[in-house]
Amino acid sequence: MEKKHIYLFCSAGMSTSLLVSKMRAQAEKYEVPVIIEAFPETLAGEKGPAADVVLLGPQIAYMLPEIQRLLPGKPVEVIDSMLYGKVDG
Repeated sequence: MEKKHIYLFCSAGMSTSLLVSKMRAQAEKYEVPVIIEAFPETLAGEKGPAADVVLLGPQIAYMLPEIQRLLPGKPVEVIDSMLYGKVDG
C-alpha cells in the first residue's frame, strides 16, 4: 500500500514538531502507512500539492480559506486547539 502524505502547516513550528513526533509514533504503533511532515505556512503553496491531507495549526486557522484556494481539491482542515494544546498525536 502506498503511503499517504499528511502535511501540517503552522507559524512557529515548535509545538507542531512535537505533534508530528507523536503522530508518527501512533502511525508506527498501528502500522498506518503515512508520511507526516511539518512546514511553515509560507511553504503551503510549494509543499502542499504533494500532500494527501493538509492540517493547519490553530494559530493559523484564519488562513484556511487562503490555503484551500492554494490547494484546490485537497482536504485542508484546522487542528482542534484542545488536541493541539495537549500535543495529542
